[in-house]
Amino acid sequence: MFGPTAAVATAQPDPNAGIPAELAAAVARDLKISPEEYLHRADLAQQAAAFATTAQRQYPQVFGGSWLDDAGRAVVALAQGPGADEARKAAESAGFEVRDVAKSEAALRGEKSAFERWLESQPAAVSGLVRGAVIDTVNNSVAVRVDQAGLSLPSFIDPARIIVMAPPVASEPANLPKADPIAGELGRGSLSAGDGFAAVAGDTSLRCSLGFNGTDRNGSTVNITAGHCNPDLPSAGSNNAAGVYELQGSDHLGAQLGTFQKSVLGAQDYSIVRINDQAKERFENNGVRVPGRAPILVDGVATPVVGAPVCKSGSRTGFSCGIVNAVDQSVQVGDRELTQSFSANICALPGDSGGPIVTGRMALGISSASSVADFPICEIPNLIGALTGNVPQLFAQPVSVVLSDNPGLRIRTN
Repeated sequence: MFGPTAAVATAQPDPNAGIPAELAAAVARDLKISPEEYLHRADLAQQAAAFATTAQRQYPQVFGGSWLDDAGRAVVALAQGPGADEARKAAESAGFEVRDVAKSEAALRGEKSAFERWLESQPAAVSGLVRGAVIDTVNNSVAVRVDQAGLSLPSFIDPARIIVMAPPVASEPANLPKADPIAGELGRGSLSAGDGFAAVAGDTSLRCSLGFNGTDRNGSTVNITAGHCNPDLPSAGSNNAAGVYELQGSDHLGAQLGTFQKSVLGAQDYSIVRINDQAKERFENNGVRVPGRAPILVDGVATPVVGAPVCKSGSRTGFSCGIVNAVDQSVQVGDRELTQSFSANICALPGDSGGPIVTGRMALGISSASSVADFPICEIPNLIGALTGNVPQLFAQPVSVVLSDNPGLRIRTN
């Protein structure tokens, strides 16, 4: 993967398993596992995801979900009913542990829908305190995120699965203190996911992080970042679209790199940035990195799986890692509801918005909203979380959904 480095690794074991030192350090610090184990668990999670896709179709009355447990083992949940014996045999043959549960995933989806109907009937004083609901496969229940404790919910909601958390912050981009005159020349270095950029519309300048590099249906070079990084959403795709600029240092504008071709902010949160022809060679790579450092090279697109190890990169806080704790969830972010999202116990701060989330070497998501964006450094909410159990939450836009919504859009891979 890394040319001469890969040749050396054949003769001598690579202590970082072929991933950059900054990512290896984040894996060790945040996940307390080796780079090899990180890659192994990421791969195993995708095997569990593939099994789930088949099981949902073949054993809908008994399949209760799949995930990785705390030890990194793949688990398949099965309820009683038609096809249970066949499903158990298939799961065990695939090397997965089987856990007996009371409810199938289909039954839990029904409970989640019933809860959402109940919520729609409640006054704003009640509904406004609910941040979202998700099928909690690990606990075979529906989990509900709320702003404060003590909220009375329907009887089929397990009180133990009511999660009190700070509201996710919708406007994560960092305002630039000033917009300096645009430099005349483009930098020569490549630009990868995790590098910073400035989005400019009129007098408004926001600092975000580049997401995954790719190409659109016409073969044009693009970058996929967050929808809320566009300071002028209605102008996307027009001649007056907000511009994307290189950052010189942390807060000075460089040359223009492209414009927002499409921005979606509502149930989804993503932007597709069309890169200018004179800058496109700088984006013709599949790297994810801490700005200015060696990248990890993306080799595919993954599906979010509960328990999977994930790492985000952002221009503000670099690499940090956590575990996916919810998938295919709805969560209230400001006055909009982000759907089909996943979340992980990762700290992200203003300026990290739009940056990449990977599992192993696979593209997984785009940083969308954070429960701790008001803190100046991650050490503070991380310490509070360790003491109280109310750990930081990063909510993310799955890349797979973006690709599905935009036929012909591709992420660069090996």
